[in-house]
Amino acid sequence: MGSQEVSSTVDWQGKHVTVAGLGVSGIPAARALHERGALVTVVNDGDDERARAQAAELEALGITVRLGDGATLPPSTELVVTAPGWQPDKPLFLAAAEAGVPVWGDVELAWRLRGDNGREPAPWLAVTGTNGKTTTVRMLASILEAAGLRTAAVGNIGVSLLDAVLGETEYDVLAVELSSYQLHWAPSLRAHSAAVLNLAPDHLDWHGSMAAYAADKGRVYEGNKVACVYNVADPATEDLVREADVEEGCRAIGFTLGAPGPSQLGVVDGILVDRAFVANRQKQAQELAEVTDVNPPAPHNIANALAAAALARAFGVEPAAVRDGLRAFRPDAHRIEHVADIDEVRYVDDSKATNTHATEASLAAYDSIVWIAGGLAKGATFDELVTGAAKRLRGVVLIGADRALIREALTRHAPEVPVVDLDRTDTGAMSEAVARAAELARPGDTVLLAPACASMDMFTNYNKRGEAFADAVRARADESA
Repeated sequence: MGSQEVSSTVDWQGKHVTVAGLGVSGIPAARALHERGALVTVVNDGDDERARAQAAELEALGITVRLGDGATLPPSTELVVTAPGWQPDKPLFLAAAEAGVPVWGDVELAWRLRGDNGREPAPWLAVTGTNGKTTTVRMLASILEAAGLRTAAVGNIGVSLLDAVLGETEYDVLAVELSSYQLHWAPSLRAHSAAVLNLAPDHLDWHGSMAAYAADKGRVYEGNKVACVYNVADPATEDLVREADVEEGCRAIGFTLGAPGPSQLGVVDGILVDRAFVANRQKQAQELAEVTDVNPPAPHNIANALAAAALARAFGVEPAAVRDGLRAFRPDAHRIEHVADIDEVRYVDDSKATNTHATEASLAAYDSIVWIAGGLAKGATFDELVTGAAKRLRGVVLIGADRALIREALTRHAPEVPVVDLDRTDTGAMSEAVARAAELARPGDTVLLAPACASMDMFTNYNKRGEAFADAVRARADESA
């Protein structure tokens, strides 16, 4: 399917569409389809008070809602539009496959509806990967804005793609974060340019295998027009580029923390440089920004900046806008967020590091660390993480339900590192964790919350966990003032 095909080829009038799931993607999808004359039925597994309130709003518009039964395919269904989190092996999708009914995700629907408001659809610069997606997309949007382009950071980042493509604002280009779930259900997506930042085991219960997970990530490269951006340090991302079917003339562009080769962006003497989008890439390099323009200048964040810069350059953005956009960017909370310095010890909140791959990058950013870790492991193992970080660890404070798994890895691979095991999972444990970490720390150290685990054993989400850490650190700072 060509990259310019839009929804004018779809006649929604009277088309029977089943929307799977109430929520941030399902409700806008149901509304958009209903407005276009489709006969919409929403099915939802849950039947709680919130779902009933959402259902009442949709039913008032004339949309049918079926609560407590997301498994059965409604009669006459011609298309299923699903929320990205619904697993492919759900009975609803098996029934759809058996009946020959296509299944789209919210991203596929947004892609098909581009231009439905009569305007020329904005190109998409797409980002996926196991870690760093949100930061990279927001960096990219900041660079595009610095170039004077009308843009927005959308997709898995929380801003609905449907709202972006159907809303009143006319964009020049969209910076789009895409999860593996979303890509799984987006068969006809064709981005202007795209990046896969990294690949590590994640969501394997959903995808079934690492190969299937990687294949879904690789879908982001299909049909790319200008650039497929990959991570030189992660050969699996380059393999996905090789396997992709792209438009004639589309280039493979690497990013590296080392000196770049031709068709790569990298770092030389503290400068981010471009040897991809220059007149003579064999002999020339273009300075883009300084490492100190990246906030924070941790290694994995510099990699994010290079990926964002590569996509922006693929879109024709000038070097000065890359620099200005990176300088203007401010990271989201709980992503390597500096909280305070107390008695010459730095306290850093990286509660967003909910898996081992993200935590590995976080630990690599500092030389001497008191590490606060633990929570829900989600099936992860920690031997490789601990082995790689052992020489950096001053001490470890463990919290959460699955902390024993990390403690066992520390015993095997870093037996000399002092470990405090807090046998509690109440929310107040964080204050004690910070206090015990402070006892272990020495001037020049970093106390780092990078849990390598999900938060739901103790907190509503990683944001609440990070806030608890920051509150405990600030209380300690007030005491020492």
